[in-house]
Amino acid sequence: MKIFLNKSLPKWIVLLMDQLVMSWSFALSFFIIKQFEFEEIMRGHFLVYIGLFGVISLITFYSMRVHTGLIRYSSIYDIYRIFSAVLVTSMVYAALVGFWVSPVHKIDSVNIYLVLLISFFVSATLLTLIRMGAKAIFLYLKRGGPGKHERVLIYGANGHSILLKQALETSEMNRFTIVGFIDENPNKTDKDIHQKRVYHISDLDRLQQKQKVDKLIVFADDLKTDDLKEFIERCVELGIKVLTVPPTEQWMSGQLSLTQMRDLRIEDLLQRPPIVIENNRISSDLKGKRVLVTGGAGSIGSEIVRQVLSYNPALVVVCDQAESPLHELQLEMEEAFPGANMAIFIGDITNSNRMYTLFKDYAPEVVYHAAAYKHVPMMENNPCEAIMTNVIGTRNLADLSLTFDVEKFVMISTDKAVNPTNIMGTSKRIAEIYIQSLNNLHHGKVNGNTHPYTKVSQTKFITTRFGNVLGSNGSVIPRFRQQIERGGPLTVTHPDITRYFMTIPEAVQLVLEAGTMGNGGEIFIFDMGEPVRIVDLARKMIKLAGLVPEVDIPITFTGLRPGEKLYEELLNEEEQTIPTHHSKIKISKVRKYSYDIVVNDIDELVKLNKTKDELQVVRKMKQIVPEYISKNSRFEELDLQTT
Repeated sequence: MKIFLNKSLPKWIVLLMDQLVMSWSFALSFFIIKQFEFEEIMRGHFLVYIGLFGVISLITFYSMRVHTGLIRYSSIYDIYRIFSAVLVTSMVYAALVGFWVSPVHKIDSVNIYLVLLISFFVSATLLTLIRMGAKAIFLYLKRGGPGKHERVLIYGANGHSILLKQALETSEMNRFTIVGFIDENPNKTDKDIHQKRVYHISDLDRLQQKQKVDKLIVFADDLKTDDLKEFIERCVELGIKVLTVPPTEQWMSGQLSLTQMRDLRIEDLLQRPPIVIENNRISSDLKGKRVLVTGGAGSIGSEIVRQVLSYNPALVVVCDQAESPLHELQLEMEEAFPGANMAIFIGDITNSNRMYTLFKDYAPEVVYHAAAYKHVPMMENNPCEAIMTNVIGTRNLADLSLTFDVEKFVMISTDKAVNPTNIMGTSKRIAEIYIQSLNNLHHGKVNGNTHPYTKVSQTKFITTRFGNVLGSNGSVIPRFRQQIERGGPLTVTHPDITRYFMTIPEAVQLVLEAGTMGNGGEIFIFDMGEPVRIVDLARKMIKLAGLVPEVDIPITFTGLRPGEKLYEELLNEEEQTIPTHHSKIKISKVRKYSYDIVVNDIDELVKLNKTKDELQVVRKMKQIVPEYISKNSRFEELDLQTT
């Protein structure tokens, strides 16, 4: 059977079948007009009439290539070609009979025009029915005959939706029964498109009860609208699984591949309308520049590399100490940007000599500093390492940026630096304070003249601050997904814990935009949308997997982790914001810090860090950042000592 389904009829057989239908239709019409009086028919030059008709029909069908289409994939266009070929055959034949056969050969024993009229409808109908019947049989056999088919709804009622319907019906591996289309436009509902009913989105509950819909299929581009997200959440609540497909222009060879269909992910529901950025402005800022990205193998850093390369820089230097991820990124970028000039630099940002070599060899003009330790519980248990990377590593890079006259230094910070309750957030806040103080520096000494820096630099130090990014390494969503695959339970620290979320690409877009508009000293904060309750996120992910929360997959609460707080903030209470030309980006008005005071504090912090006395290190951190109050941490005792 499978071999049969993969075979197709030779073109000459299709042409022969069409001609047999055409000739039989003509003969039947001739007999009808002659009232089946066969003796009279044979004396009335029947063979001449049908022979001429057969020749004209053969030439017409062959010229119009009616026989070249695969019958199993017949479409409206193929039906149009059939009707056109039959019409042309009839018109040419009528002209030849009227102007040549009858007057020249004196043959006029039948009303040939009436014969042609009947023959036209009979042959066109038969040829169409044969193709549609063959297509229906093919689809039936391909689906394996009767059995369990997935009953699906297609979101939208337009040309793309029709193409999707046709692609699903001719798919070779899955078995779909198209229930119909569903749309919010009342002008389209309660009508039929391609023999399928268009339903209104308000009919979803009734459809689920009567039609037993298994899945809804949507185009991925449509997911960015809030109305569709609400509708999809209704589907999830009703137990209807949601599949997404790419836009039709991305279909391979014009055909939808089943590998391009995927289950809806929670990231699809959390993403917001696309961010509009000033590409021309960013391009003018980066085109032809030498750009350094630290932490380039990480989630944010690698996306910065991808987006920066699209603006045609002279060179992108990717710095990280993770060998394998760097190698994978290099292979990806060589394939995506074959002509790009990219250098891979393996190094630890805490190693000042290694970083000096990087700046000396490549002389970057723009630095995006994404290298950092970011996991809150891990840094709570290793505060000295957090200081080494997030504070000392940032200071090394910032000082070198002054030394080598970098134009812009853009630091990637976090919302956990606001009113910090943990080591990680506080270390990032100290790094923010340091680079802000450098921006106001107007003398030639950096770290006691450690580096050969002897003139005032014009380096602009800029900070960007945002919350969690979807799908980043170690984030909650990949962890939930793994727990669901294992059958649960999903572990949530607290029923009321909330977090802000943003996709990696949109976060990096805003980083590039903020870096372009920054004049130095600013802390840019991004519009993160509404905070999301993590337990609600867990329930939605379970439902998206087609499972029932607390029935198929339990949710357990494990308690807040060390340093973790319930709610993240983007501003301190003492801070205010200034709007920018971009609606998603605001500037935080923060306190000013003197470089001399800051550098003395950090020098003392570094000395304490070398002793590995964690209590003294954290006590100094609390002195530098007075709003740092430990939560659920062994360092809470230090707060009690100061009260």
